[in-house]
Amino acid sequence: MMTNERYSAVPSTDKEVDIINIKGIEEIGYVQQDSILLNCLTPEETAQCRHGLYFQDGERRVDYVLTYQVKKPSSSRARRHSSRFTDNALTRSLRRTRPQARSAKPDPEPGPQETSADHHEDDKRFRREEFEGNLREMGLELEKDEDGKTPGVGFVKIHAPWNVLCREAEFMKLKMPTRKVYEVKQSSSVMEKINTFISKVTDPLHPNVEENRIENVKHLSHPFSREKQHLFDLSDRDSFFDSKTRSSIVFEVLKRTKCTKSKFSMGITSLLGSGAYLAAYPLHDGDIDGENVEPNDRKLLYEEWASYSVFYKYQPVGLIRKYFGEKIGLYFAWLGVYTQMLIPASLVGVFVFLYGCVTVDDDIPSMEICDSRRNITMCPLCDRVCSYWTLNSACGTARASHLFDNPATVFFSIFMALWAAFFMEHWKRRQMRLNYEWDLTGFEEEEEAQKDHPRAEYEFRVMQKSLKKEHKAQKSEKEKLTCRDRCPAYMTNIVMMLLMIGVTFAIVFGVILYRISTKAALHMSSNPTTRSNVRLTVKTTAAIINLVVILILDEVYGAVARWLTALEVPKTDKSFEERLIFKTFILKFVNAFTPIIYIAFFRGRLVGRPGSYLYVFESYRMEECAHGGCLMELCIQLSITMLGKQLIQNNLFEIGIPKLKKLIRYIKSKRSAFQEEEREKKLQRYETDFFLEPFAGLTPEYMEMIIQFGFVTLFVASFPLAPLFALLNNIIEIRLDAKKFVAELRRPVAARAKDIGIWYNILRGVAKIAVIVNAFVISFTSDFIPRLVYQYMFSPDGSMHGFVNHTLSYFNVSHFQNGTAPLEPEILGFSVDICRYKDYREPPWSPTPYEVSKQFWAVLAARLAFVIVFQNVVMLMSDVVDWIIPDIPKDISVQIHKEKILMMDLFMKEEQGKLQVLDNLTVDGEKENSSAHSPQLRPRAVSHTQSNSF
Repeated sequence: MMTNERYSAVPSTDKEVDIINIKGIEEIGYVQQDSILLNCLTPEETAQCRHGLYFQDGERRVDYVLTYQVKKPSSSRARRHSSRFTDNALTRSLRRTRPQARSAKPDPEPGPQETSADHHEDDKRFRREEFEGNLREMGLELEKDEDGKTPGVGFVKIHAPWNVLCREAEFMKLKMPTRKVYEVKQSSSVMEKINTFISKVTDPLHPNVEENRIENVKHLSHPFSREKQHLFDLSDRDSFFDSKTRSSIVFEVLKRTKCTKSKFSMGITSLLGSGAYLAAYPLHDGDIDGENVEPNDRKLLYEEWASYSVFYKYQPVGLIRKYFGEKIGLYFAWLGVYTQMLIPASLVGVFVFLYGCVTVDDDIPSMEICDSRRNITMCPLCDRVCSYWTLNSACGTARASHLFDNPATVFFSIFMALWAAFFMEHWKRRQMRLNYEWDLTGFEEEEEAQKDHPRAEYEFRVMQKSLKKEHKAQKSEKEKLTCRDRCPAYMTNIVMMLLMIGVTFAIVFGVILYRISTKAALHMSSNPTTRSNVRLTVKTTAAIINLVVILILDEVYGAVARWLTALEVPKTDKSFEERLIFKTFILKFVNAFTPIIYIAFFRGRLVGRPGSYLYVFESYRMEECAHGGCLMELCIQLSITMLGKQLIQNNLFEIGIPKLKKLIRYIKSKRSAFQEEEREKKLQRYETDFFLEPFAGLTPEYMEMIIQFGFVTLFVASFPLAPLFALLNNIIEIRLDAKKFVAELRRPVAARAKDIGIWYNILRGVAKIAVIVNAFVISFTSDFIPRLVYQYMFSPDGSMHGFVNHTLSYFNVSHFQNGTAPLEPEILGFSVDICRYKDYREPPWSPTPYEVSKQFWAVLAARLAFVIVFQNVVMLMSDVVDWIIPDIPKDISVQIHKEKILMMDLFMKEEQGKLQVLDNLTVDGEKENSSAHSPQLRPRAVSHTQSNSF
């Protein structure tokens, strides 16, 4: 069987030699017909070929696939089909700069559009031919398939032979396991027994994969080197580099290989952007279901990770890393740690909520509000249509507010701040352990090397700039984009970011007007039931409107952030990703939390007082909080927004949108016309993967979790059940993401990473802001501080009796502004002269009527003092936690140090062995020389003695 590296099998339906690439044939020297190939294969190898995981010879594995549009000149229908593909700016620019497009002979008397389309397609084809020829020069082996069951799509299968894998692994400094093994140091005997006991107890929670088996020995890893191949176990070359590593190596070659058509260097990203290739992706290992499916890592992941029936099990993080790479493995490891840490937070949150339920009947302020014997007449909640009302009608709101506004809330806020600190420290330790287990220690050098690959858009802009300078006859050594080139994009970014934030504020203001107008309209209703449920109706509908707007703007802001980042034209993918993350986080954070921040800190504080209310547009009176405070409304808004985002955006969209896109691709490819054929013959692996959704990065996955982390920590004082709902969502989210990665997405290229990058800094920032936000929520939104001030400063007996009356001020109804008095002043059955409202102001009979009282200043001072003390104490405790818990586990630091020593010893022994061999050769040479002059000497005996001593 032929195994030449330059070999290229060209499938042909008529069993003839199909010459596609003349240049490639000249280099290869021969073309093998697939009929001859199939006759040389065993039945097992033929079955493997048909699965599409191997070349036609059944031996060489497909490591990467490039797809392109196939246009047959003899078919006018194919020409019309190809013309529907968009002609982007890069292709048009290249076509303009080409002095003369090389193309095949056109059809007789073609139309102008057909000629342009043919030249366009020929231009793409010549670029592909040159690029593929360069790939062959790099040592890769290629095989084409244009006669598959996917109409209009051709496939280039790429295989990396052993010498290319070794060369690239050395260039990329991939750490590979050596023959040297060493014993992993165990903990102390007591800790070892505890760990063994815990392992036995939690054994049902571990997935049934080999990676979770605890091993006492570990292979010493070292960056691969062709000169030191003897250090590595190369007995099985086929499995030494796994499929994930092979695809990442090929991807590095693809990024480094250039196409120089039209005098401009174009890499694989530029060729994809110009439409020369439609897609580039590695293959999945095999199928996940069906009859006679061979065991593979993808199937194992589907059964032990992506199935909802194993929701209670730990994630097989090692297998995830083995199949998808370190970057995706770290994401799921972080998500698992975050979900585990939500368990204690959920338990404490439920305890705090139950404490509020148990103590609601013992809450004296709530009892005073609900006491029907206290006939306290309150001032109208709106002008004209609203009338006076009695305080006991707010009994339900007051009792519900106590569920979330009680002394345990302060404890829970402190607990959650410390929980965030413990979570960050726990993740750092877990990350270091994974770095050690995955041989990622000392990875910074590789990261720096990966930053140098320019993006396709950057190359295009540099090409445009060089074109302009060529027209102006200006010469420069090397073009690059400067700050001056990017200045318009930076200005556009600033203006658009401010505009989007302004849109969010405007929508929040619109919802405020909706609440005000709807409340007034419902109060005018003749239905008593409608009038009694005005507050609940307005709160709920406004929260739902906010949720719908947030969901819509989230999608809009995501697209705007990507567009703004593309305008900046970052040079590398890493720079692009970081800028995109920053913009997306700012916009989505403002979008999600602006309505909540308004309710927490502004609503009810910009109202004014009876007789001197604050108006918007001179007709809408600013809304005020219910007597139980704004905390209940904050809880309603927070719960609807959080649950709605999780159920609709994070789960429903993630299930529905990929399936919808997949259906659209099926329709576009006219695959439905080939259903009968597919029933008879199964699609190849590379064809099946082509119809999967392309991998779009981890930014959306991280973003939704970071926003959820904000809901869990920022306003947890008002919603103690937030960690519980986050935990339930994440249990589903993990399996949903797993199923998406395994079954719905193309296999992403494995990317190495030793941490979660910029996301860790965002998490730390959110945790720090959460301390300040919760301090202000407890101090200014809840009644915790006013109750403490009353109990210890103004209560006659040191109890809470009389607190409600203490917080109510008096107003003389004759001081209403013209046209604002109630239309039905005697709705309660009696004439009202004095009404009450919640505020600390002097009564109308005092020398300074309606001025703020001394109680107001006492409460304000206590609130500010609480914010300062709470913030400093909690942050100090968080810093203490950060200081006490080391970032690197002690056993891991010991093992890393041990590895360095063992590696040093290994190389010292190797060096000593080389020196000893050289000495032996020198001695043997001297003996041979001496034996030539002295025949009586017996050099063989001496040599034998030296050999024994070695």
